[in-house]
Amino acid sequence: MAFLITLLILVVVIVIPNVKVVSQSECYIIERLGSYYTTWGNGLHFKIPFIDHISGKVSLKEKVKDFAPQPVITKDNVTMQIDTVVYFQITDAKLYTYGVENPISAIENLTATTLRNIIGELELDQTLTSRDIINSKMRSILDEATDPWGIKINRVEVKNILPPRDIQDAMEKQMRAERERREKILQAEGEKKSSILIAEGEKESSILKAEAAKQSQIRQAEGEAAAILQLNQAKADAIKMLKEAGADKSVLTLRSFETLEKVANGQATKIIVPSDLQNIATIGTTIEEIMKDKK
Repeated sequence: MAFLITLLILVVVIVIPNVKVVSQSECYIIERLGSYYTTWGNGLHFKIPFIDHISGKVSLKEKVKDFAPQPVITKDNVTMQIDTVVYFQITDAKLYTYGVENPISAIENLTATTLRNIIGELELDQTLTSRDIINSKMRSILDEATDPWGIKINRVEVKNILPPRDIQDAMEKQMRAERERREKILQAEGEKKSSILIAEGEKESSILKAEAAKQSQIRQAEGEAAAILQLNQAKADAIKMLKEAGADKSVLTLRSFETLEKVANGQATKIIVPSDLQNIATIGTTIEEIMKDKK
């Protein structure tokens, strides 16, 4: 009975604490007698008491490290503060555990020196407008340098670029002047377009007025032509009616007298009258001949 109790105590004290369950996205580094033995992935594992030892627990999740601003000097000797954010992930737990002492500190120092080297090749304006280039170069260099440590650099972002106060004031003045210049250009372009539209409107208005005057003259001329045609048609109809009615010379002579009467009522200052009435009859005969010609 005492043996069973002792055995149970040994199981509780020795065996159960050496049964380990490794969760997802983690791994354990196992050493046996002081040397690296294996890496445990997720699942149930048993550690030999007093022989095996868990050297470290490593998370395989992606990590984000925001490093403090670093003083850097550009190619044109401008000192500025730049802080970066590094996104990395442990891909080999063994290399991460045994590759470097304090990996986070190593990444921070490596980031600072790499940033200084890259910015030292750029001028101030290039530094402010080339964030993508800086990010890409830093990621490539850091990823290659940390590969022996079992670390994968996924992304590097330049978070803030802080030039000196006097440089910031000069940049603000420059930006303000540029905005004012653009405003004046836009205003001038607006006035130009407005003038062009007004001129085009006046041009179209003049064309429409000229076209309206032209149409008015055409219609007036057509009306006058139609009136003349109607008048000539009326005269022709009158002559035709006289002929159909069998008008003789006496009637024609009377029409001639009526014609002379209309002439006398006109604005003429001189009227030539035949010397004898026989000439009037001659006029009647002439009108009769005209009637025959019309036929």
